[in-house]
Amino acid sequence: MSDLDDRLADLAGKLDAFARLVDLPAKQAETARIEARMADGDFWNDQVRAQATMAQLKSLTNILSPHAELSKGVADTKELAAMAETDDDRAELMREVDRLAALYERLELALALGGKYDRSNVFLSIRPGAGGTESCDWAEMLFRMYSNYCSRAGYQVTLVDSLPGEVAGVKTVTLEISGTNAYGYLKSEMGTHRLVRISPFDSNARRQTSFAAVEVCPVLSDAEQIEVDEIDEKELRIDTYRAGGAGGQHVNKTDSAVRITHIPTGVVAACQTERSQQQNRSKAMQMLASRLQQLKDAERLDELKALQGERGTIGWGYQIRSYVMMPYQMVKDLRTGHETSQIQKVLDGELQPFIDAYLRWRLGGSKDRRVKAGDDDTA
Repeated sequence: MSDLDDRLADLAGKLDAFARLVDLPAKQAETARIEARMADGDFWNDQVRAQATMAQLKSLTNILSPHAELSKGVADTKELAAMAETDDDRAELMREVDRLAALYERLELALALGGKYDRSNVFLSIRPGAGGTESCDWAEMLFRMYSNYCSRAGYQVTLVDSLPGEVAGVKTVTLEISGTNAYGYLKSEMGTHRLVRISPFDSNARRQTSFAAVEVCPVLSDAEQIEVDEIDEKELRIDTYRAGGAGGQHVNKTDSAVRITHIPTGVVAACQTERSQQQNRSKAMQMLASRLQQLKDAERLDELKALQGERGTIGWGYQIRSYVMMPYQMVKDLRTGHETSQIQKVLDGELQPFIDAYLRWRLGGSKDRRVKAGDDDTA
């Protein structure tokens, strides 16, 4: 069997395994049901539900159409390979196999972005852990990294809450990030991030290790979100405080910032960047509702348990990614094994290779060496 035949057989096997993984017949049946529902005259009477249904159909189509195209492409190429007579013919077909393999890679990523909330916008929070001033500075570096990544990706970033560190950096920062598949991509960042470097705050120039936790929560649509009225006020502790930083005299002189704690779960949401206390309370309640829905939803609960297992506490042995600046330069994801020595590019926002590796890892298709979290002596 030639290399061409081997490549085609491998690609055909991947497509068959993919069809079993996603239960292709079930997705085809669901597509048919949605299309029949759309034919009803009253389909658009409920605009919110109709939009959610259209989004579901688009998600299904993003899986079914490329799979059908790839299956046909592989079948056609097999027929042509059987008739190939010259090396030039086989070389041309090998280029076609390369194109089909690249399409399959994109299909894998489309599946990884097919989760219930993957199309949603996100609330992303960064919180320093062990390391004091070092970790506060590291949290601010992560804030800059994600801001740069979002700028590259064309996402809109809104600062929701921020508390500066006593010496440097930030004690906490929360962003609202809006854009296509924002949660689908940024869910890969949820966990503890570890930095190793020569401390800029140590006069003896010693090497220091710092930690910061990144929390990611989808911003739910009206059709998905728990109604604010359903949250029992008796279960909430609402604190107001003076907003810090830039924002005008009104922001700095009144207790307009709001922090809401859901007592039964310990979930906290805060906002200080809106102009009034009422607006800050509304945004904090929206964030709280999204986080409670994330806990309540059975599908997301399973994922959260896995994520919490990776995240654990903010310290040794629980990190998902290490960023080493000394004695060598290396960024390494401890789940997928994906790594690069171009640490400055990563800190400047070049995160997509790590995100893509994570999405393939979640499907069981990562090409990177699998590494257990905490097994980070090399990074």
